[in-house]
Amino acid sequence: MKNRITTLFDIQYPLIQAGMIWCSGWKLAAAVSNHGGLGIIGSGSMYPEVLEKHVQKCKAATNKPFAVNLPMLYPDIDKHIETIIKYKVPIVFTSAGNPKTWTKHLQEHGIKVVHVVSSVKFAKKAEEAGVDAVVAEGFEAGGHNGRDETTTFCLIPMVKQAISIPLIAAGGIGTGRGMLAAMNLGADAVQIGSRFVASEESSAHENFKNAVVSSKEGDTMLTLKEITPVRLIKNAFYTQVAEAYNAGKTVDDLKALLGRGRAKKGMFEGDLDEGELEIGQISGLIDQILPAHEIMDEILSEYKQALNEQQLPKFIF
Repeated sequence: MKNRITTLFDIQYPLIQAGMIWCSGWKLAAAVSNHGGLGIIGSGSMYPEVLEKHVQKCKAATNKPFAVNLPMLYPDIDKHIETIIKYKVPIVFTSAGNPKTWTKHLQEHGIKVVHVVSSVKFAKKAEEAGVDAVVAEGFEAGGHNGRDETTTFCLIPMVKQAISIPLIAAGGIGTGRGMLAAMNLGADAVQIGSRFVASEESSAHENFKNAVVSSKEGDTMLTLKEITPVRLIKNAFYTQVAEAYNAGKTVDDLKALLGRGRAKKGMFEGDLDEGELEIGQISGLIDQILPAHEIMDEILSEYKQALNEQQLPKFIF
C-alpha cells in the first residue's frame, strides 16, 4: 500500500496509532510499528525522564520507524525535544500549539514533523510553517478536540482542497470501512486512537479499557470547551460538569472542578467515577480487547474487503 504517507514514514500501511496520554507507551507503539503501521508514544503525560525510558525501550523493541506525540503546551517541551533528538526519533507529531516553534529545529536534525489540526485555517498555517504532513481531526475524536465541532468527514475534503502536503484523517475512525471512507475523501492515511486504547499493549488501566468496551452510542460527550475541549465518557465526574453548566458556573469554577490529574485518575489509575475518561465516539463499535496486531489485521482485512466491494458495479447512470 504505497502512497505519500507510507513513503514519507517508510512504513508498510497508511495506518497510524494516535499518541494518547496515559494510553500509548512504548509497548503499544512498538507493537503497531512492528506490524507495519506507525506507532506513537504519547509524551504529554510523561516527565522528561519517563519519556527517555519509553524511547529507549521502544528502540529496543522495534527496528521500524516510530514517532513521539509532542503537545506544544507541555511545560518541559525543550527537554522532550532534547530526548527526541538524542535518540534520533525519526518522526514527531506536534499538537496544541504553534507548529512554527519547533518544526525547523526538528527538521534540521532529520526528523519528520506532522502537526495535528482541527480546522482548515490551522491546516494552512501548519503547511506555511513547513511541516511534512498534517493530521486533520474531527470532533468525533476522543481526548482534546477542536472547538468548532466540525466532523471528520466534513473536515477532510475541506482540508484536502486547501493544502498540498500529505493529509492524515483522524476522529471517529476505528474500522477498515472507516479507513477506506476517509481515504476516498482525500486522506493519505488514517490515525486511530480509541480502538488502540482497548488493546492489550495499551497502558490504560483495565477498568478504563472495560469501560470503553462497554460504552454505547451516545455514551460520550464533548465538553469543557471554555478550558480545553475534551470528549468524555459520561460518568459521575461528567455529571458534575454538566450540573455546573446548568447552574451557570464560571470558567474559574469549571477549572476548580476539573482540578489536576483527572485524566490520570480515570485512564491510568482506573477511577471510573471521579476520573476523566477520554475516548471517541467510535467506542460504540469497540466490543473487545485484543492485541494490537490483531486490531490492525482486522482493520486492514475489512479495508481490503470494502475496497473490493467498492470496485463492483452497483449503479448505472
